Amino acid sequence: MRHIDAFNHFFPKRLWERMVASEGKARDISMRMRSVPAIHDLDVRLQVLDRFEGYSQILSLGMPPMEALGGPEVATEFARLGNDGLADLVAKYPDRFPGFVGCLPMNAPEAAAREAERAFTECGANGLQIHTNVNGLPLDDPRFLPIFEIAARYDKPILLHPARGADVADYKTESKSKYEIWWAFGWPYETSVAMARLVFSGILDRLPKLKVVAHHLGGMVPYFEGRVGPGWDQLGARTSDEDLGSVLKRLKKRPLDYFKEFYADTATFGSRPATVCGLEFFGVDQVLFASDCPFDPEKGPAYIRETIKVLDSLDLSLEDREKICFRNAEKLFGLTTV
Repeated sequence: MRHIDAFNHFFPKRLWERMVASEGKARDISMRMRSVPAIHDLDVRLQVLDRFEGYSQILSLGMPPMEALGGPEVATEFARLGNDGLADLVAKYPDRFPGFVGCLPMNAPEAAAREAERAFTECGANGLQIHTNVNGLPLDDPRFLPIFEIAARYDKPILLHPARGADVADYKTESKSKYEIWWAFGWPYETSVAMARLVFSGILDRLPKLKVVAHHLGGMVPYFEGRVGPGWDQLGARTSDEDLGSVLKRLKKRPLDYFKEFYADTATFGSRPATVCGLEFFGVDQVLFASDCPFDPEKGPAYIRETIKVLDSLDLSLEDREKICFRNAEKLFGLTTV
């Protein structure tokens, strides 16, 4: 069985070297990630890929977002380095890396729109990676609409990656999140919130051809289908200080119907129950194989291996298995079938 990994992360050489040489957060991040060589060392990354027959990756940058690494000028420079570097890897190793998704300096919305155009027209990007908030700003802020419009116009997907740090406290009485709760539960929450804002803001009605891949099998959404469905069918019933019922009248479909139109990936860190739940919610036509490589305890191969094992354990037809493992990615990213 072939596998195209739709969501995994790598820093190309020139961007990585620029991060190491810089000051502030970019350098701090690069120093911490040195313990995961497969995130920046191409030879190590290729060794990981060599362990799996018929396996290839759609590349995207690792965390944090470009806009978290510096001001608009720095973020724009980093984004260009990232997109150029990923494009070079795809050109040099098309059998290993058949595509990549571009990164954007979202703290400079006009520059981000220009970089999105450049990523598609000059670099050959197969999509865009956008994070669930932009330094605290929601994605339905009007400043970001042109980026969604560009993705829809080029018929390229947006890959939605969660972004949340320890500075977002779990309780109002505390100043930071403890025990990495910000990651374990905060990231799925972030993904779900961003999906909801895209739904209720009307962006998906305005751009019906927009395709969005929600990382980690849609965050919390599949498990909370009852709340997303009949729960949100009563939008406004719990609120007395504003008329939320008008939101439902403005939307063209039930909230649940929009959520089911998102794509999602299998990066659940080897969880079979989560995979079953996500497949039941989104369906085999909307789910793509992904591993989140190389952020596993083995620093590269473990989540790939365990995700394949989970899928192999499911009672799926050959046709459905092929859709999840590589055909959905070929279609969504516009890849040439090998």
